[in-house]
Amino acid sequence: MSSKSHATLRYTVLRTGVFVGCLLVVAVLSYFGVVPRGIGRSNPLWIVLLALVLSAPLSYVLLRRQRDAMSEQIVSRVDRTKERIAASSSQEDSVA
Repeated sequence: MSSKSHATLRYTVLRTGVFVGCLLVVAVLSYFGVVPRGIGRSNPLWIVLLALVLSAPLSYVLLRRQRDAMSEQIVSRVDRTKERIAASSSQEDSVA
């Protein structure tokens, strides 16, 4: 089994890990009052949105290799599917 066979799963797990890490950091910072806690009952929503905003650029920089491997995996699957569709349609054309 090649190392790129699970590139999409690996990228998704790592991306989720970066988000959860940011979520924990923001929650701790909010608890200690380093970042604003939000208004009224918006605290959980504020923490999640701030974690999303922080995790996006971090993932973009930190997970570049995994994202490229995932992209290669997806492109190869799409190419194989296109080839199968083309082969299938050429067989249908030759039969008719």
